[in-house]
Amino acid sequence: MAEVTASMAGTVLSVLVAPGDRVEAGQDVVILESMKMEVPVQAEQGGIVSEVKVEEGSFVGDGEVLLVLSVES
Repeated sequence: MAEVTASMAGTVLSVLVAPGDRVEAGQDVVILESMKMEVPVQAEQGGIVSEVKVEEGSFVGDGEVLLVLSVES
């Protein structure tokens, strides 16, 4: 399991993946809005999205878990 976390506090503008989706390392998975800037959050490693923990429009803090990946070994 690997967690993708917010790189800064902000509002979730869009969630680009859903449970069951396969993601690659470096792929944008969430877009945050902070101080009127759109900030992409990328997966640090590849895997399958097992859980999305945020909804569009919700506020997240720095370091908050956005989604969980099942990592392929």
